[in-house]
Amino acid sequence: MRTNLSINSRRLWDSLMETAKFGGTERGGIRRLALSDEDQKVRDWFKAQCEALGCTVRVDEVGNMFAMRPGRNNDLPPIAMGSHLDTQPTGGKFDGILGVLGGLEVMRTLHEQDYETNAPIEIVNWTNEEGSRFPPAMMASGVFAGAFPAEYIYQQTDRDGVTFLEELERIGYRGPMKAGDHTFSAMFELHIEQGPILENEQKMIGVVTGVQGMRWYEVTVKGVDAHTGATPMYLRKNALVGAARMIEAVDAIGQKHQPGVATVGLIENKPNSRNVVPGEVFFTIDMRHPDEGALDVMEAELRAALEAGLPPLQLSYEEKRIWSSPAVKFAPELIDCVRHAASKSRFAMRDMVSGAGHDAAYIARVAPTTMIFVPCEGGLSHNEAESTSMDECAAGAQVLLDAVLAYDEILASETRK
Repeated sequence: MRTNLSINSRRLWDSLMETAKFGGTERGGIRRLALSDEDQKVRDWFKAQCEALGCTVRVDEVGNMFAMRPGRNNDLPPIAMGSHLDTQPTGGKFDGILGVLGGLEVMRTLHEQDYETNAPIEIVNWTNEEGSRFPPAMMASGVFAGAFPAEYIYQQTDRDGVTFLEELERIGYRGPMKAGDHTFSAMFELHIEQGPILENEQKMIGVVTGVQGMRWYEVTVKGVDAHTGATPMYLRKNALVGAARMIEAVDAIGQKHQPGVATVGLIENKPNSRNVVPGEVFFTIDMRHPDEGALDVMEAELRAALEAGLPPLQLSYEEKRIWSSPAVKFAPELIDCVRHAASKSRFAMRDMVSGAGHDAAYIARVAPTTMIFVPCEGGLSHNEAESTSMDECAAGAQVLLDAVLAYDEILASETRK
Protein backbone atom coordinates (compact mmCIF):
# COMPACT_ATOMS: atom_id res chain seq x y z
CA MET A 1 0.00 0.00 0.00
CA ARG A 2 1.41 3.38 -0.99
CA THR A 3 1.99 5.76 1.89
CA ASN A 4 3.77 8.59 0.05
CA LEU A 5 0.80 10.48 -1.36
CA SER A 6 1.31 14.25 -1.51
CA ILE A 7 -1.33 16.94 -1.62
CA ASN A 8 -1.20 19.70 -4.24
CA SER A 9 -0.44 22.88 -2.31
CA ARG A 10 -1.19 25.23 -5.20
CA ARG A 11 -4.56 23.60 -5.88
CA LEU A 12 -5.52 23.90 -2.21
CA TRP A 13 -4.48 27.56 -2.12
CA ASP A 14 -6.35 28.36 -5.33
CA SER A 15 -9.51 26.80 -3.88
CA LEU A 16 -9.14 28.90 -0.72
CA MET A 17 -8.85 32.05 -2.80
CA GLU A 18 -11.74 31.05 -5.07
CA THR A 19 -14.15 30.42 -2.23
CA ALA A 20 -13.08 33.71 -0.60
CA LYS A 21 -15.02 35.43 -3.38
CA PHE A 22 -18.30 34.19 -1.91
CA GLY A 23 -18.96 37.02 0.52
CA GLY A 24 -15.59 38.70 -0.03
CA THR A 25 -15.18 42.12 1.57
CA GLU A 26 -13.32 45.22 0.42
CA ARG A 27 -10.79 44.73 3.22
CA GLY A 28 -9.86 41.24 2.03
CA GLY A 29 -11.96 39.20 4.43
CA ILE A 30 -15.25 37.33 4.15
CA ARG A 31 -18.76 38.09 5.36
CA ARG A 32 -20.53 34.77 4.84
CA LEU A 33 -23.08 34.41 7.59
CA ALA A 34 -24.82 31.08 8.09
CA LEU A 35 -27.71 30.44 5.69
CA SER A 36 -27.14 33.68 3.79
CA ASP A 37 -27.11 33.93 0.00
CA GLU A 38 -23.30 33.78 0.15
CA ASP A 39 -23.47 30.61 2.23
CA GLN A 40 -25.78 29.05 -0.35
CA LYS A 41 -23.34 29.88 -3.16
CA VAL A 42 -20.31 28.36 -1.44
CA ARG A 43 -22.35 25.28 -0.53
CA ASP A 44 -23.36 24.85 -4.17
CA TRP A 45 -19.69 25.20 -5.20
CA PHE A 46 -18.56 22.63 -2.62
CA LYS A 47 -21.26 20.16 -3.66
CA ALA A 48 -20.25 20.43 -7.33
CA GLN A 49 -16.56 19.92 -6.53
CA CYS A 50 -17.29 16.78 -4.49
CA GLU A 51 -19.63 15.29 -7.07
CA ALA A 52 -16.97 15.83 -9.75
CA LEU A 53 -14.80 13.41 -7.75
CA GLY A 54 -17.54 10.78 -7.71
CA CYS A 55 -18.58 11.49 -4.13
CA THR A 56 -22.16 11.09 -2.98
CA VAL A 57 -23.35 14.29 -1.30
CA ARG A 58 -26.11 14.11 1.29
CA VAL A 59 -27.66 16.85 3.42
CA ASP A 60 -29.35 16.38 6.79
CA GLU A 61 -32.29 18.16 8.38
CA VAL A 62 -30.20 21.04 9.77
CA GLY A 63 -28.14 21.59 6.61
CA ASN A 64 -25.00 19.60 7.45
CA MET A 65 -23.39 18.38 4.22
CA PHE A 66 -21.69 14.98 3.88
CA ALA A 67 -19.64 14.08 0.78
CA MET A 68 -18.65 10.38 0.85
CA ARG A 69 -16.11 8.44 -1.21
CA PRO A 70 -16.56 4.64 -0.98
CA GLY A 71 -13.85 2.34 0.36
CA ARG A 72 -13.19 -1.39 0.08
CA ASN A 73 -15.25 -2.11 3.19
CA ASN A 74 -18.35 0.05 3.05
CA ASP A 75 -19.80 -1.72 6.07
CA LEU A 76 -17.43 0.43 8.12
CA PRO A 77 -18.60 3.90 9.14
CA PRO A 78 -16.68 6.60 7.22
CA ILE A 79 -13.60 8.39 8.45
CA ALA A 80 -14.72 12.02 8.41
CA MET A 81 -12.79 15.23 7.78
CA GLY A 82 -14.52 18.56 8.13
CA SER A 83 -15.18 21.96 9.57
CA HIS A 84 -17.41 24.84 8.43
CA LEU A 85 -17.88 27.32 5.58
CA ASP A 86 -19.76 30.08 7.45
CA THR A 87 -17.84 33.07 8.84
CA GLN A 88 -18.05 35.92 11.31
CA PRO A 89 -19.54 39.24 10.07
CA THR A 90 -15.92 40.39 9.59
CA GLY A 91 -14.30 36.99 9.07
CA GLY A 92 -11.16 35.83 7.33
CA LYS A 93 -10.34 33.43 4.50
CA PHE A 94 -9.19 30.48 6.62
CA ASP A 95 -11.24 30.05 9.81
CA GLY A 96 -13.26 26.88 9.23
CA ILE A 97 -12.84 27.01 5.47
CA LEU A 98 -9.36 25.44 5.65
CA GLY A 99 -10.80 22.36 7.34
CA VAL A 100 -13.39 21.79 4.61
CA LEU A 101 -11.10 22.57 1.68
CA GLY A 102 -8.22 20.67 3.26
CA GLY A 103 -10.56 17.69 3.30
CA LEU A 104 -11.47 18.37 -0.33
CA GLU A 105 -7.76 18.42 -1.25
CA VAL A 106 -7.29 15.06 0.51
CA MET A 107 -10.20 13.67 -1.50
CA ARG A 108 -8.81 15.10 -4.76
CA THR A 109 -5.43 13.50 -4.03
CA LEU A 110 -6.98 10.09 -3.36
CA HIS A 111 -9.06 10.42 -6.52
CA GLU A 112 -6.26 11.41 -8.89
CA GLN A 113 -4.00 8.66 -7.54
CA ASP A 114 -6.85 6.13 -7.74
CA TYR A 115 -6.13 5.25 -4.11
CA GLU A 116 -8.69 2.94 -2.51
CA THR A 117 -9.03 3.28 1.25
CA ASN A 118 -10.31 0.49 3.44
CA ALA A 119 -13.10 2.56 5.04
CA PRO A 120 -15.22 5.14 3.23
CA ILE A 121 -13.90 8.71 3.52
CA GLU A 122 -16.23 11.65 4.09
CA ILE A 123 -15.95 15.45 4.06
CA VAL A 124 -18.37 17.37 6.29
CA ASN A 125 -19.50 20.98 6.16
CA TRP A 126 -21.14 21.71 9.52
CA THR A 127 -23.88 24.36 9.49
CA ASN A 128 -23.55 27.57 11.53
CA GLU A 129 -20.42 26.79 13.51
CA GLU A 130 -19.79 30.45 14.27
CA GLY A 131 -23.12 31.20 15.95
CA SER A 132 -22.69 34.85 15.00
CA ARG A 133 -26.04 35.02 13.18
CA PHE A 134 -27.98 32.29 14.98
CA PRO A 135 -26.68 31.55 18.48
CA PRO A 136 -25.48 29.26 19.91
CA ALA A 137 -22.22 28.33 18.20
CA MET A 138 -21.47 24.86 16.77
CA MET A 139 -25.20 24.59 16.35
CA ALA A 140 -25.71 21.86 13.77
CA SER A 141 -22.85 19.65 14.91
CA GLY A 142 -24.55 19.89 18.30
CA VAL A 143 -27.75 18.50 16.78
CA PHE A 144 -25.75 15.72 15.11
CA ALA A 145 -24.21 14.79 18.48
CA GLY A 146 -27.52 14.95 20.36
CA ALA A 147 -26.76 18.11 22.34
CA PHE A 148 -29.80 19.94 20.87
CA PRO A 149 -33.01 18.74 19.22
CA ALA A 150 -33.52 19.97 15.66
CA GLU A 151 -36.77 21.65 16.70
CA TYR A 152 -34.89 23.85 19.17
CA ILE A 153 -32.46 24.94 16.46
CA TYR A 154 -35.24 25.62 13.95
CA GLN A 155 -36.80 28.30 16.16
CA GLN A 156 -33.59 30.24 16.86
CA THR A 157 -33.65 33.74 15.36
CA ASP A 158 -31.13 36.28 14.17
CA ARG A 159 -31.24 39.87 15.44
CA ASP A 160 -33.84 40.69 12.76
CA GLY A 161 -36.21 37.99 14.03
CA VAL A 162 -35.71 35.62 11.07
CA THR A 163 -35.70 31.96 12.11
CA PHE A 164 -33.05 29.38 11.32
CA LEU A 165 -35.67 27.15 9.70
CA GLU A 166 -36.94 29.92 7.42
CA GLU A 167 -33.46 30.63 6.10
CA LEU A 168 -32.50 26.94 5.86
CA GLU A 169 -35.50 26.30 3.63
CA ARG A 170 -35.03 29.52 1.66
CA ILE A 171 -31.54 28.56 0.51
CA GLY A 172 -32.65 24.98 -0.22
CA TYR A 173 -30.49 23.17 2.31
CA ARG A 174 -32.98 21.47 4.59
CA GLY A 175 -32.15 17.88 3.73
CA PRO A 176 -34.22 14.71 4.23
CA MET A 177 -31.67 12.87 6.40
CA LYS A 178 -32.16 12.97 10.16
CA ALA A 179 -29.18 14.55 11.90
CA GLY A 180 -27.01 11.94 13.59
CA ASP A 181 -28.56 8.99 11.74
CA HIS A 182 -25.19 7.81 10.48
CA THR A 183 -22.00 7.33 12.47
CA PHE A 184 -18.29 7.99 11.96
CA SER A 185 -15.35 5.69 12.54
CA ALA A 186 -13.49 8.89 13.42
CA MET A 187 -13.36 12.59 12.62
CA PHE A 188 -10.33 14.81 12.01
CA GLU A 189 -10.76 18.61 11.91
CA LEU A 190 -8.04 20.78 10.39
CA HIS A 191 -8.08 24.42 11.51
CA ILE A 192 -5.93 27.50 11.91
CA GLU A 193 -4.88 27.92 15.53
CA GLN A 194 -6.64 31.29 15.98
CA GLY A 195 -3.97 32.17 18.51
CA PRO A 196 -0.26 33.10 18.56
CA ILE A 197 1.40 30.05 20.17
CA LEU A 198 2.52 28.08 17.09
CA GLU A 199 3.89 31.15 15.35
CA ASN A 200 5.66 32.32 18.50
CA GLU A 201 7.31 28.92 19.01
CA GLN A 202 7.99 28.43 15.27
CA LYS A 203 6.01 25.19 15.20
CA MET A 204 4.18 24.10 12.05
CA ILE A 205 1.63 21.70 13.55
CA GLY A 206 -0.47 21.87 16.68
CA VAL A 207 -1.46 18.43 17.97
CA VAL A 208 -4.74 19.27 19.66
CA THR A 209 -5.49 17.21 22.76
CA GLY A 210 -8.79 18.87 23.70
CA VAL A 211 -10.97 21.99 23.87
CA GLN A 212 -11.56 24.22 26.87
CA GLY A 213 -15.05 24.65 28.35
CA MET A 214 -17.23 27.52 27.12
CA ARG A 215 -20.36 29.27 28.37
CA TRP A 216 -22.35 32.06 26.74
CA TYR A 217 -24.70 34.47 28.55
CA GLU A 218 -27.13 37.20 27.53
CA VAL A 219 -27.87 40.16 29.81
CA THR A 220 -30.48 42.91 29.45
CA VAL A 221 -30.12 45.91 31.77
CA LYS A 222 -33.27 48.04 32.17
CA GLY A 223 -33.54 51.63 33.32
CA VAL A 224 -35.66 54.54 32.06
CA ASP A 225 -35.34 56.55 28.83
CA ALA A 226 -35.09 60.24 29.77
CA HIS A 227 -34.14 63.62 28.32
CA THR A 228 -30.42 64.29 28.78
CA GLY A 229 -30.92 68.01 29.35
CA ALA A 230 -33.95 67.91 31.64
CA THR A 231 -33.07 64.92 33.86
CA PRO A 232 -30.67 65.63 36.75
CA MET A 233 -27.78 63.20 37.17
CA TYR A 234 -29.00 62.04 40.60
CA LEU A 235 -32.45 61.10 39.22
CA ARG A 236 -31.28 59.11 36.23
CA LYS A 237 -31.71 55.37 35.72
CA ASN A 238 -28.99 55.03 33.09
CA ALA A 239 -28.81 51.48 31.76
CA LEU A 240 -25.61 52.18 29.81
CA VAL A 241 -23.74 53.22 32.97
CA GLY A 242 -24.79 49.94 34.58
CA ALA A 243 -23.75 47.94 31.54
CA ALA A 244 -20.38 49.70 31.45
CA ARG A 245 -19.69 48.72 35.05
CA MET A 246 -20.67 45.13 34.30
CA ILE A 247 -18.35 45.05 31.29
CA GLU A 248 -15.51 46.06 33.61
CA ALA A 249 -16.61 43.39 36.08
CA VAL A 250 -16.57 40.71 33.36
CA ASP A 251 -13.05 41.74 32.33
CA ALA A 252 -11.91 41.58 35.95
CA ILE A 253 -13.28 38.04 36.27
CA GLY A 254 -11.28 36.99 33.23
CA GLN A 255 -8.13 38.65 34.57
CA LYS A 256 -8.56 36.92 37.92
CA HIS A 257 -9.09 33.41 36.57
CA GLN A 258 -6.38 33.08 33.93
CA PRO A 259 -5.82 31.01 31.80
CA GLY A 260 -9.58 31.50 31.66
CA VAL A 261 -11.02 34.36 29.64
CA ALA A 262 -14.17 36.49 29.89
CA THR A 263 -15.41 38.81 27.16
CA VAL A 264 -18.31 41.11 26.32
CA GLY A 265 -18.41 41.01 22.53
CA LEU A 266 -21.83 42.36 21.50
CA ILE A 267 -23.71 45.35 22.91
CA GLU A 268 -26.95 47.06 21.86
CA ASN A 269 -27.84 50.40 23.43
CA LYS A 270 -31.46 51.67 23.29
CA PRO A 271 -32.73 54.05 22.11
CA ASN A 272 -29.18 54.96 21.01
CA SER A 273 -29.88 58.66 20.66
CA ARG A 274 -27.41 61.39 21.59
CA ASN A 275 -29.90 63.30 23.73
CA VAL A 276 -31.66 60.41 25.48
CA VAL A 277 -30.46 58.75 28.68
CA PRO A 278 -30.22 55.06 27.67
CA GLY A 279 -33.12 53.06 29.06
CA GLU A 280 -32.07 49.55 28.01
CA VAL A 281 -28.84 47.79 27.11
CA PHE A 282 -28.41 44.23 25.82
CA PHE A 283 -25.00 42.59 25.88
CA THR A 284 -23.43 39.15 25.59
CA ILE A 285 -20.78 37.44 27.71
CA ASP A 286 -18.40 34.67 26.62
CA MET A 287 -16.52 32.82 29.38
CA ARG A 288 -13.99 30.03 28.81
CA HIS A 289 -11.66 27.90 30.92
CA PRO A 290 -10.02 24.47 30.60
CA ASP A 291 -11.45 23.50 34.02
CA GLU A 292 -15.21 23.17 34.58
CA GLY A 293 -14.87 23.93 38.29
CA ALA A 294 -13.19 27.23 37.50
CA LEU A 295 -16.03 28.07 35.09
CA ASP A 296 -18.51 27.45 37.92
CA VAL A 297 -16.66 29.98 40.07
CA MET A 298 -16.51 32.51 37.22
CA GLU A 299 -20.25 32.14 36.65
CA ALA A 300 -20.99 32.66 40.36
CA GLU A 301 -18.83 35.80 40.40
CA LEU A 302 -20.64 37.14 37.33
CA ARG A 303 -24.03 36.74 38.98
CA ALA A 304 -22.78 38.29 42.20
CA ALA A 305 -21.46 41.30 40.27
CA LEU A 306 -24.82 41.82 38.54
CA GLU A 307 -26.70 41.63 41.82
CA ALA A 308 -24.31 43.93 43.65
CA GLY A 309 -23.79 46.46 40.88
CA LEU A 310 -27.12 47.14 39.20
CA PRO A 311 -29.89 47.55 41.85
CA PRO A 312 -27.98 50.40 43.61
CA LEU A 313 -28.18 52.29 40.30
CA GLN A 314 -31.99 51.75 40.33
CA LEU A 315 -31.62 49.31 37.44
CA SER A 316 -33.19 45.92 36.91
CA TYR A 317 -31.75 43.16 34.77
CA GLU A 318 -32.35 39.80 33.17
CA GLU A 319 -29.54 37.28 32.78
CA LYS A 320 -29.52 33.82 31.26
CA ARG A 321 -26.93 31.28 30.24
CA ILE A 322 -27.81 30.40 26.65
CA TRP A 323 -25.10 27.84 25.91
CA SER A 324 -22.61 25.62 27.67
CA SER A 325 -19.98 23.41 26.06
CA PRO A 326 -18.00 21.38 28.62
CA ALA A 327 -14.25 20.87 28.33
CA VAL A 328 -13.36 18.04 25.94
CA LYS A 329 -10.50 15.54 25.71
CA PHE A 330 -9.80 14.10 22.25
CA ALA A 331 -9.20 10.45 21.32
CA PRO A 332 -5.62 9.28 22.12
CA GLU A 333 -5.50 6.91 19.14
CA LEU A 334 -6.30 9.75 16.73
CA ILE A 335 -3.85 12.09 18.45
CA ASP A 336 -1.18 9.45 17.86
CA CYS A 337 -2.11 9.36 14.16
CA VAL A 338 -1.59 13.12 13.94
CA ARG A 339 1.77 12.90 15.70
CA HIS A 340 2.84 10.11 13.33
CA ALA A 341 1.74 12.14 10.30
CA ALA A 342 3.58 15.28 11.43
CA SER A 343 6.72 13.26 12.16
CA LYS A 344 6.57 11.63 8.74
CA SER A 345 6.85 15.04 7.06
CA ARG A 346 9.33 16.26 9.70
CA PHE A 347 7.13 19.14 10.76
CA ALA A 348 7.91 20.78 14.10
CA MET A 349 4.92 20.20 16.39
CA ARG A 350 3.63 20.71 19.90
CA ASP A 351 0.64 19.49 21.93
CA MET A 352 -1.97 22.11 22.80
CA VAL A 353 -5.51 22.63 24.06
CA SER A 354 -7.80 24.67 21.82
CA GLY A 355 -8.90 27.98 23.27
CA ALA A 356 -11.60 28.34 20.62
CA GLY A 357 -14.69 26.20 20.24
CA HIS A 358 -15.00 23.87 17.26
CA ASP A 359 -17.46 21.35 15.85
CA ALA A 360 -15.03 18.63 16.94
CA ALA A 361 -15.97 19.38 20.55
CA TYR A 362 -19.49 18.03 19.96
CA ILE A 363 -18.49 15.22 17.62
CA ALA A 364 -16.13 13.90 20.31
CA ARG A 365 -19.30 12.89 22.20
CA VAL A 366 -20.29 10.38 19.53
CA ALA A 367 -17.07 9.36 17.71
CA PRO A 368 -13.29 9.32 18.19
CA THR A 369 -12.21 12.85 17.26
CA THR A 370 -9.19 15.12 17.17
CA MET A 371 -7.93 18.32 15.56
CA ILE A 372 -4.87 19.57 13.67
CA PHE A 373 -3.77 23.20 14.00
CA VAL A 374 -1.55 25.29 11.72
CA PRO A 375 -0.25 28.79 12.54
CA CYS A 376 -2.01 32.04 11.67
CA GLU A 377 -0.16 35.32 11.35
CA GLY A 378 -0.02 37.22 14.62
CA GLY A 379 -2.52 34.79 16.10
CA LEU A 380 -5.22 36.91 14.46
CA SER A 381 -8.64 35.39 13.68
CA HIS A 382 -12.30 36.48 13.55
CA ASN A 383 -10.84 39.39 11.63
CA GLU A 384 -10.68 40.35 7.95
CA ALA A 385 -6.89 40.54 8.24
CA GLU A 386 -6.68 36.86 9.28
CA SER A 387 -3.81 35.27 7.35
CA THR A 388 -1.73 32.14 6.98
CA SER A 389 0.62 30.97 4.24
CA MET A 390 0.29 28.50 1.40
CA ASP A 391 3.02 26.34 2.97
CA GLU A 392 1.22 26.29 6.33
CA CYS A 393 -2.10 25.35 4.74
CA ALA A 394 -0.34 22.64 2.73
CA ALA A 395 1.37 21.27 5.83
CA GLY A 396 -1.96 20.96 7.62
CA ALA A 397 -3.59 19.22 4.66
CA GLN A 398 -0.64 16.83 4.31
CA VAL A 399 -0.86 15.89 7.99
CA LEU A 400 -4.62 15.47 7.59
CA LEU A 401 -4.11 13.10 4.65
CA ASP A 402 -1.45 11.02 6.40
CA ALA A 403 -3.37 10.89 9.69
CA VAL A 404 -6.52 9.70 7.91
CA LEU A 405 -4.55 7.01 6.06
CA ALA A 406 -2.84 5.93 9.29
CA TYR A 407 -6.18 5.49 11.02
CA ASP A 408 -7.61 3.75 7.96
CA GLU A 409 -4.77 1.22 8.23
CA ILE A 410 -5.62 0.68 11.90
CA LEU A 411 -9.23 -0.06 10.94
CA ALA A 412 -8.04 -2.42 8.19
CA SER A 413 -5.82 -4.36 10.59
CA GLU A 414 -8.64 -4.63 13.12
CA THR A 415 -11.05 -6.05 10.53
CA ARG A 416 -8.42 -8.63 9.48
CA LYS A 417 -8.18 -10.03 13.00
